[in-house]
Amino acid sequence: MDINAKQATALLAVLDTGSFEKAAKRLHLTASAVSQRIRTLECQFGGPLIIRNRPCLPTAAGTRLLQYPRRASQLEADFVADMNGPEDALWTAVVAVNADTLSTWFFPELSEVLLRENVLLDLNVDDQDHTYRSLEAGRTIGCISSESRAMRGCSATLMGAMRYRLIASRGFKERWFPQGMTRRTASRAPVIAYTRKDELQARFLKQQFGLLPDGFPRHYVPIPGPRLEAIERGLGYGMVPELQLGTAFVRGDLIDLAPHHPTDVTLYWHSWKVQSPRMACLCQRIIETGKRSLRSV
Repeated sequence: MDINAKQATALLAVLDTGSFEKAAKRLHLTASAVSQRIRTLECQFGGPLIIRNRPCLPTAAGTRLLQYPRRASQLEADFVADMNGPEDALWTAVVAVNADTLSTWFFPELSEVLLRENVLLDLNVDDQDHTYRSLEAGRTIGCISSESRAMRGCSATLMGAMRYRLIASRGFKERWFPQGMTRRTASRAPVIAYTRKDELQARFLKQQFGLLPDGFPRHYVPIPGPRLEAIERGLGYGMVPELQLGTAFVRGDLIDLAPHHPTDVTLYWHSWKVQSPRMACLCQRIIETGKRSLRSV
């Protein structure tokens, strides 16, 4: 089965922009022309590829198909830049990363490479257990994930483990855990999680005290910096990467509630095996940097 490039580009545009009208503007076509290309593609594949909502979403078949125009678009853009553009032409890398990577080693270690290679970043930020889905859905061309299994057509490279400590302020510990953590005190003390996808604290409390995910109160603070500040101010406690702990931990203002039970999250870099030369170079740099920054496994 041959995939028509114009029809696949229309599919990519609709799902990137969320509507047929916005896709038409991007492609300099009418909305009806975009719709016709999608209908032709759907007839070819024997079923719907788009859920026509606001925004438009891919069906399961559309998700699988989307991977290929996304990769082709990246390869084409890189080829055109190499052939026609100046050496300092900017190019876009669409990748998914977890928030803790972004707030610790990603920019300090990679900024020089990003500048030298003239990379425009389009980052999808999600929990490390969920970034894989963005690659699987064709929304990105690379991701940092806790998933070890490589998707078909992709490679998964072990980088290392990010170590987490269960951290609270000294005042919080004295209020909620004066005699140490127990099942009873842990069921009452508020945790500060990133989002409802963040399961690090829940896994620890289930393993150590048998608490179910709904067995303790939670704040949700989705940004690493403010989340750590909330912990420092005694609003709750939570898992914090060792790489993020600073002088407050050294001074003893922040306490490790479980010093003998650190949590290691193993991270992998996933990307398509066939990449543009620039993207392949960036992938290699991310892998090398991750291995330097993270703990060996």
